[in-house]
Amino acid sequence: MASSAGDEKNVNPVLRISQLDALELNKALEQLVWSQFTSCFHGFKPGVLTHFEPEVKAFLSLILWRFTVYSKNATVGQAILNIQYKNNLSQTEKYQPLSKHQKLWYLIFTVGGRWLEERCYDLFSNRQQQSFCKIKSYISFGAGLLKLCGLLNFLIFLRKGTFATLTERILGIRSVFCKPQSVRQVGFEYMNRELLWHGFAEFLIYLLPLINVHKLKLKITSWCLPIEGISSSENTLAGHSKECSLCGEWPTMPHTIGCPHVFCYYCIKSSYLFDMYFTCPKCGSEVHTLQPLKYKIEMTELH
Repeated sequence: MASSAGDEKNVNPVLRISQLDALELNKALEQLVWSQFTSCFHGFKPGVLTHFEPEVKAFLSLILWRFTVYSKNATVGQAILNIQYKNNLSQTEKYQPLSKHQKLWYLIFTVGGRWLEERCYDLFSNRQQQSFCKIKSYISFGAGLLKLCGLLNFLIFLRKGTFATLTERILGIRSVFCKPQSVRQVGFEYMNRELLWHGFAEFLIYLLPLINVHKLKLKITSWCLPIEGISSSENTLAGHSKECSLCGEWPTMPHTIGCPHVFCYYCIKSSYLFDMYFTCPKCGSEVHTLQPLKYKIEMTELH
């Protein structure tokens, strides 16, 4: 960790996008830890953690702080991106880790501030006394002022790229690279594979809605099943067609489309509305006329 960090000109500047990525990784880690922790209580009564949620979140954040900022001078997101915190208040040109006071104040501002905001909201949300209302208004005003200061700090960060958060600016800590950044050797084989895969995926996403899967399935079914002979009489049709050619059940309100097969009215109607070029799955005949059968199929014919 001998990277020079005293003077801004001698410090390897950290890209703004890298600092923002580190913050997003920290948030994702906190959400992941919280979701894994709450999954342990799925078998308990709902709302077990509701009354103690701010304290539990603060305790989990305290554990993360102990094994990241306190021991390694870097958050998890910064460690992944080869970044760590530097004591920007030091006057030396060598790297200076954070002091214990800076680490403790970092804990108070991040974990303690979040816990105070959540707990105060719960304490004063149901109180109607005038004194509690005043305290709640003061806390709301202070939180709004801090958010405004955070917005101004973010605008300055976009301009200069030094302190990503208001806490870093107040404590005088900034992000630097753990090791000097070398020239990146980019392997284009991996990038080509990714580009080809994404292009193929986009092509499939565009092509799949154009394929009539239902019609294709019926066509394959008609090829696999033997073609039944055509009967000339509707009596024969009513006597031999005791099941719907689509659902395989006893035909409800039996209808025909001009071929010797019977369909439920709702089956054939929905299929025809879905596909105007619907064909019979057994003989491949197109829909000429949708007509009800003149002869009623009796349930006794099943025996």
